[in-house]
Amino acid sequence: MKMITRKSMLAALILASAGNTALAAQSIEDYAAAFKEVRQINAGVLNVGYVDIGPRDGEAVILLHGWPYDINSYASVAPQLAAKGYRVIVPYLRGYGNTRFLSADTPRNGQPSALAEDTVALMDALGIKQAVFAGFDWGARTADIVAALWPERVKSLVSVSGYLIGSQEAGKKPLAPKAELQWWYQFYFATERGREGYSKNTHDFARLIWQLASPGWKFSDATFNQSAAALDNPDHVAVTVSNYRWRLGLENGERRYDAFEKKLAALPVISVPTITIEGDNNGAPHPAPESYRAKFSGKYEHRTFSGNIGHNPPAEDPQDFVKAVVDAAAM
Repeated sequence: MKMITRKSMLAALILASAGNTALAAQSIEDYAAAFKEVRQINAGVLNVGYVDIGPRDGEAVILLHGWPYDINSYASVAPQLAAKGYRVIVPYLRGYGNTRFLSADTPRNGQPSALAEDTVALMDALGIKQAVFAGFDWGARTADIVAALWPERVKSLVSVSGYLIGSQEAGKKPLAPKAELQWWYQFYFATERGREGYSKNTHDFARLIWQLASPGWKFSDATFNQSAAALDNPDHVAVTVSNYRWRLGLENGERRYDAFEKKLAALPVISVPTITIEGDNNGAPHPAPESYRAKFSGKYEHRTFSGNIGHNPPAEDPQDFVKAVVDAAAM
């Protein structure tokens, strides 16, 4: 029998470690390829298009995109998380990509609480009881709402621009002129001219928002075009216009969400462990971190991503975003 010495054991461990590193690198590559495979499932009022990569028995992570972006904001983040052993779900929100309403009679409602219920319905359809949530823009608002209304479904939260829960009553209050200027598109969408203009120029409009929201992000035409294709969804314009009109109180929303809105209007505290994120060059409207600190009562940390990072941190700084999700999952 060959004697196993301490030296040989150490050598074996070094080789195993090197092999694991190679396997991890290969796994990221495999998951990056798998990210292109969009699945479909009926959930609530939708047939949801979503990416689902990583071990089926891994801890679930749900990544939510914003407007006017799509799941490709997480094209670098999701494979890295999957290679670390997480099950990563990245859905197209209602009005984006492959997601479709099941009935022609369902209102094309962009009400924030509707998007949150969509997410919980997706979890139910996939048999996921609890997940780590991360999101930016509409995705962060959706994640915040799920954490506030269904805290038992959220293990921890990563929220870009922090606490984004609002109400129609709050939306009636005028802001300082500089802040109102940043919301120019919200007022544009309040008009029929705005609806028609966005419908006619959706891609050009989205590119402008990307540039204004992330002035330091030099994205390529290929990167933009890949995401812009998701905006060709037949319900995209209706859902987008509905979202911004609802915020200004120009749409009533659906009665089925009244109970949710009543709770959200009180601006509830979020109790789940949370990491909030802000880019150091975010050109989109966003609250100051100190303004929402008290809205998180659990374990909490704020991080500012530096290096000319704008409104879309998962695409602009995927490494730090991955670290934030992993750290939040461990809180």
